[in-house]
Amino acid sequence: MGKRIFKISNIRKTFHYLKKNGIRHAFYAAKERIEEEKKADYVYLEPKAEILAMQRKETKHLPYRFSLVVPAYETKESFLKEMINSVIEQSYENWELILADASAGDSVRKVVEQYIIDETKRVTESDGTTDWQGRIRYIHLSENRGISENTNVGIKEATGDYIGFLDHDDFLAPDALYEMAKALEIAENMGKNPVLLYSDEDKFENNTCDYIQPNKKYDFNLDLILSNNYICHLMFVKKDMAKQLMLRKEYDGAQDYDLVLRVVEKVIEDIGAVNLRENIIHIPKVLYHWRCHEDSTAENTASKNYAYEAGKAALEDFCIRKGWQTKVSHSLHLGFYHIAYEPDIFTLRREVGIIGGRILDRHNKITSGIYNWNGRKLYQGIHKEYSGGSTHRAVLLQDCMAVDIRCMRVRKELQPLFEQITGIPYRENAKQKLADISGISCDEEGYRKLSLELGRAAYERGYLVVWNPELTIKIR
Repeated sequence: MGKRIFKISNIRKTFHYLKKNGIRHAFYAAKERIEEEKKADYVYLEPKAEILAMQRKETKHLPYRFSLVVPAYETKESFLKEMINSVIEQSYENWELILADASAGDSVRKVVEQYIIDETKRVTESDGTTDWQGRIRYIHLSENRGISENTNVGIKEATGDYIGFLDHDDFLAPDALYEMAKALEIAENMGKNPVLLYSDEDKFENNTCDYIQPNKKYDFNLDLILSNNYICHLMFVKKDMAKQLMLRKEYDGAQDYDLVLRVVEKVIEDIGAVNLRENIIHIPKVLYHWRCHEDSTAENTASKNYAYEAGKAALEDFCIRKGWQTKVSHSLHLGFYHIAYEPDIFTLRREVGIIGGRILDRHNKITSGIYNWNGRKLYQGIHKEYSGGSTHRAVLLQDCMAVDIRCMRVRKELQPLFEQITGIPYRENAKQKLADISGISCDEEGYRKLSLELGRAAYERGYLVVWNPELTIKIR
């Protein structure tokens, strides 16, 4: 599955990329995509019926109610039915599905009303209830006011503890709500108060029925979300916050990104930037299938350029609200952004303690630079012109456990810590203003140990370590 190389969509993407970024960047982007697809071995396996039955039994006692809001507009009947079926078949049963329909015709209404009749009949026959309020609710909108305003109608009607968003042509994995409910139970047992939950996702190629391109996401990462809406689907927001913030129509196309940024802003106000993972929970499992078809953004990212402009505007607005002097620009890749801090990141963001970048070998491949929370090097071995695959994370600013001491800058307050751990005074070289480590003599493992020790110590003191791949040095 997913190993066909010369897909029409890829040719289209390469053409748009060539026009936007030029021959050199297009060459490396196409080369990396081909290599990535050659190595693709992803297979999505739906949970077996007996597992789903066990999940239903296991979570009967859980109190969490999930509201799924779907803005519908002239939805293809087969897509609509598959989406609704994916909700009805959830192994966690405490949910409601709210469809806000702005279609000019009545095809969506007819399909949904039949589901409501069937669902009501099923419940009535199973427990004798005759005044039962159905879990599927249909709202007809008198006019199409755009995706944000249409969705807001559903948000206002939602009664669940958490409100999530489902596109009208996508569908859920059958254990999606089960995994969300279990994550809430675990978090609350640990004394956490989640305001946002999100999962991994993949794409469903409609023409071939293949599941492709799994997006295995990171746990919450502040600087990564300031580079791209990597959270996307499946996402749930606590009811009170969702109803307070709502979606903003001026960011149609990137309304979910704007919402995430405003949720993040609220959480930072409450608990600070370093502890965001306490309230924003990642479920590391594919729970959402994003359908690829000829009219979808999933298939043709250039089909909604307005959405990328809206995302840029939402990010600019976030920076303004934070009081940051910044310049936000599009990266080489649609939907991915870069923030230039003026005069610098240390001045504007007091929580950032260390920044660092890439170390390249003589073959122009990344040999070191960024360490994850398990102490493992990320992006090691990829060419400097590669972006890191479809998620492009190798070229994005992001928080991390540590950066290599051979390519870093340290804010003034942490320079004594640098000196304590490395045993040398903190100085910066004249050329790149990077820490001068000429007084350290050690092997690769020695640099790794010093880098991790400094990163952990900074984090324990309440600072973030940020990787900026634009900072680059080359070693022989």
